[in-house]
Amino acid sequence: MPRGLRRDLYAAGAAVLLVAAAALVGHHIQGTSRTLFVDSPPLLASWDPHLGPGSPAAVLVAVATVAYGPALAARLPWRALLTLAWGTSMAWIFSLALIDGWHRGIARRLTTRHEYLQVIDRFHDVPATLRDFTRHILLGSPDHWPAHIAGHPPAAPLTFVLLDRFGLRGGGWAGVWCVTAGAAACAAVLITIRALADESLARRAAPFLVLAPAAVWMGASADAYFAAVAAWAVALLALAVTGRSLWCAGASGLLFGVACYLSYGLTLVALIAAAVLVLGRHGIRTHPAVLVPLVTGLAVVPSAFTLAGFNWWEAYQLLVTRYYQGVGGIRPYSYWVWANPACTVLITGLATVAGLRRTGAVLVRRHAGAPDRAAEVRLSILVSAALLALLVADLSGMSKAETERIWLPFALWLLPACALLPRARPWLTAQAVLALLLNHLLLTGW
Repeated sequence: MPRGLRRDLYAAGAAVLLVAAAALVGHHIQGTSRTLFVDSPPLLASWDPHLGPGSPAAVLVAVATVAYGPALAARLPWRALLTLAWGTSMAWIFSLALIDGWHRGIARRLTTRHEYLQVIDRFHDVPATLRDFTRHILLGSPDHWPAHIAGHPPAAPLTFVLLDRFGLRGGGWAGVWCVTAGAAACAAVLITIRALADESLARRAAPFLVLAPAAVWMGASADAYFAAVAAWAVALLALAVTGRSLWCAGASGLLFGVACYLSYGLTLVALIAAAVLVLGRHGIRTHPAVLVPLVTGLAVVPSAFTLAGFNWWEAYQLLVTRYYQGVGGIRPYSYWVWANPACTVLITGLATVAGLRRTGAVLVRRHAGAPDRAAEVRLSILVSAALLALLVADLSGMSKAETERIWLPFALWLLPACALLPRARPWLTAQAVLALLLNHLLLTGW
């Protein structure tokens, strides 16, 4: 067995042990003190082996992607590859969600008591609601917001208010929106890799981005939509600094502003953006004008919400208080600080763990004077920035449980590490099997 493969398997084995430890220790804590507030630690899920209408489709998508994905990714024209990746990713997410059936898997996901569709009627007068938004964040305040609305800036619920105003009412349309938008993140990541590293690595990463186990939680989760907005902000930034496009720079800034008003945690995407700026520094030095529309675009959304009466910083401080008023103040940091990475193993798969092992090796070889493999080094820097964002989120203590959903915007940027693996199909198979097992054995929720 080649030494590199053996080390990959060691890394994957260590990840399996981490997940097993999180499950065993978590069940003990939940069984004795009941302070985790999850039924299947480290995941917010319940044991429920089942089949559904999406089962045959999910298996078919998985088999087809494993069998033909790497070859198609290698030879298709670039634009055709992006279209196919988006479409296949959408099929994978939809089919996994439909294992739970249309109502339970998609239509009811965003209509539960914690979710955005519960507050549509409260946005009848949008300006007035924005002015009063912070007054309803804390528990004990009059008509306090449900958990997910209180936990996000108002651009998140406003998205679903706008869908409702356009006639796309109800949980079904909201779920379809999130799946369709979330699947587009795949194409954004591929565009970024091609711009900053090279096309060959992007093509090798494509099947892994399509067949990500994260798709289990991207089905009808608003975090999938958040992930796509953040991913396209990064992709447009990469195109701006490498192609010197003022339009891409402005659009990137605008989307970064939107992202920060969709989720407070998406401010950590700044670490990935910083990596893009470092990798594209030559383009910035030769064409610094791209920074002007970037900064201008970035100011648009914060200015609009501030003028409407919503104070982002005040809302975030109140959210921290609200977080510790609820289960966030009870869930033990000492468990979740290492169980959250176990969740990340489950949403990114063992192939990503092996890819991250190779990412570290690429960076070590680079600094040890090994022959320069510039594209792999640049990809490794991008992936490492996403890993750093996850580490910061983990250590902050504001992500205790449910990170299989909350960390989707960052976890997607770990998947490109799989492009460094020499053999795709065995690892792709492992990714598909993991996702199918998770969705058939557990009923996930949030």
